[in-house]
Formats: sequence, C-alpha cells, structure tokens
Amino acid sequence: MFILETKPKEELEKLLKPGVCVIKCIGCREISLPEEKIEELLKNLELDAKDVLAVDYLCNADFTKSRLLKYKSEIDKCNSILVFSCGVGLQVLAGMLEEKSAVQGLNTIYISGRGLAPSDYDCDQCGECLLNLTGGICPVTQCSKGLLNGPCGGAKNGKCEISKDLDCAWEKIYKKLEASGRLDSYFRKMKVRDYSKALAKPKQPV
Repeated sequence: MFILETKPKEELEKLLKPGVCVIKCIGCREISLPEEKIEELLKNLELDAKDVLAVDYLCNADFTKSRLLKYKSEIDKCNSILVFSCGVGLQVLAGMLEEKSAVQGLNTIYISGRGLAPSDYDCDQCGECLLNLTGGICPVTQCSKGLLNGPCGGAKNGKCEISKDLDCAWEKIYKKLEASGRLDSYFRKMKVRDYSKALAKPKQPV
C-alpha cells in the first residue's frame, strides 16, 4: 500500500513555468493516488486533467524511457513537467531529463513494497518531498550523510568521502539545477525537516 498526498498549490505555482506537461504513474496496484485532490489541484493550477500522460511503473527506467519516446512531441513542447508519483518515480524521470524541470506534485507518506523500482533509487517517505528543490535528486537517500544544507567538506573529485565508488549527491544536484536553469534553488536556505510528517503509525489511505 502507498499513501500519498498532494502538495500545496502555492508551492507548485512557484516552480511551474508556462507550458506544463502532466505525467501520472498508474503502475502499482497498491498505490492510493488521491485522484479527486489531484483533479482539484490541476483545476486550481488551470491545467486540463484530460491532457495527463499516464505511465506504467514510472520507477522502472526501461518502461519510463520507452514512454518518454512515445510522448516525445508533447514533452519537447513543454517547459515544466508536473509529476504525480512516489518519490522513486520522480527520481527516475528526472534522471532522464537533462534540461527540463520535473516537479513533484505529491508527498510520499508511506510505502509498503515496491513496483519495479531500480535499486539505485529510494524514497525515505518523509512526507515533505524535497525533490522540487534539488532537481529530482534526493539528498536524504542519495547523500551518505543525509545533508539538506549542501555538500560537506569531505567530497573530492565528485566522490563522497565515505567511498570513492559513491558520487557526491550535492555535486549532482548542483549540475542538474545548473543544466535546468534553476541554480537559485541550490542557494536557497533549506528548512529543518518536520519529522512529524513521516508516518509514525498506520493511517487510512487518502
């Protein structure tokens, strides 16, 4: 079972550029997308729910790559991509988009099991997804220290001091934000995580 909630309209308005493409993951049977709230959010953002591109298992790189080719003409025309999926799906998609901005429309609160997710991506189910500020690269799961305020002083030549086999997540974040013209997000002061938003006990699906 997945439990997801829509992000506030105000947060998304600051990130979406004119010309928005909407992608929604419909892969996992266990997922509980807040469909009514998604439709309401799209209406408030003045986006047409009929134009949503549906993708099976956005968390699977092979599936997603084939869908991007299928929807290439639509994606090429847009400036921002609004995504409704768990945190893993957004990370996979963002990793395939060099210069376009993928904006997460949902917060992931709880994941029980996975779809077809590759092992090199993960979601911490923190309930306040930070991917919109970091170019779709999660600092919580991809940074060895889970740092939210930028790189530590131990990284060298793009590698983490924990292991030379690990890329520095914050260097990847910098490069992605620079490529997508959103480097201002890199220098934005990150707020302290609100751990009360993470699921402490079972809740009813939205």
